Amino acid sequence: MDELKIPNHVAIIMDGNGRWATNRGLKRSEGHKEGSKTLEKVAIHAINKGVKVLSVYAFSTDNFKRTKEEVDYLMNLFILMFKTKFKVIDKENIKVIFSGRREPLSKNVLDAMDSIVKKTENNTKGILNICLNYGGQEEIIDGTKRIIDDINNGKISKDDITKEKFYEYLYQDLPPIDLLIRTSGEYRVSNFMLYQMSYSEFYFTNTLFPDFDEKEFDKAIESFNHRDRRFGKNSK
Repeated sequence: MDELKIPNHVAIIMDGNGRWATNRGLKRSEGHKEGSKTLEKVAIHAINKGVKVLSVYAFSTDNFKRTKEEVDYLMNLFILMFKTKFKVIDKENIKVIFSGRREPLSKNVLDAMDSIVKKTENNTKGILNICLNYGGQEEIIDGTKRIIDDINNGKISKDDITKEKFYEYLYQDLPPIDLLIRTSGEYRVSNFMLYQMSYSEFYFTNTLFPDFDEKEFDKAIESFNHRDRRFGKNSK
C-alpha cells in the first residue's frame, strides 16, 4: 500500500456554523461557539498528521455586513479563543499567525491576536494561519501597493517582480495551497486566498463545519491522494 501523501498547505473555508445552529433551534452564536471547538481539534489533528501550514477562513472583510450583534459576538469569541482557548494550540507546539487587514479591528481584538502570535512565535511543529478580516482581492491590492512603494523607494525594480517574488508581498509569505476544503455544501471560493490557489485541489463536503471532525478531515486527505496533480503538464 502506497504511503499517504500529506499536503504541505491545506486551507479550509469553515462554512455552516449558522445553519448548524438553526437546524438545532439554537442561536447562530451557538454555531460559532461550536465551530471554534472544531477549529482547535482539526488544527491539532492536521498538524500532527504532517500538514505544515493550515490556513482557515475565520472572518472575511464582507462579514462586517452581518448584524452588529453577530459581528460583536464573533469578535468577543475571537478574543476568548486567542487569550485562553488557544493554550492547547500553544501546548501542541503550533505557531499561530494572522492574515488580513488590521483596520477596523478593535484594540482588544488586535491585542488578543498579537498576544497569541507572541506566545507561539517559537513553536515549530506547524503553522496555523488565521485569516481574519481577510479578502483575497484585498490581499492582492495591498501587496501591489507595497510593491509600488518599494519600486518608488528604489528597493526593487519592476524587473524583480516574478510570480514567486509576489508571495513576499502578500500578508504572509506562505507556500502555495495544495488542498482547499470547503464545508457545508457550497461550491465557491468566496474571495479566499486567490493568489495562493492557482493549482490547488478542491474538496467540497456537505458536512457543516461544527460536525467536520478528524475523520472528515481524513476523508479530504484521502481524496487528495487520488488526484493527478499536473501543474499544466499532460496527464500520466
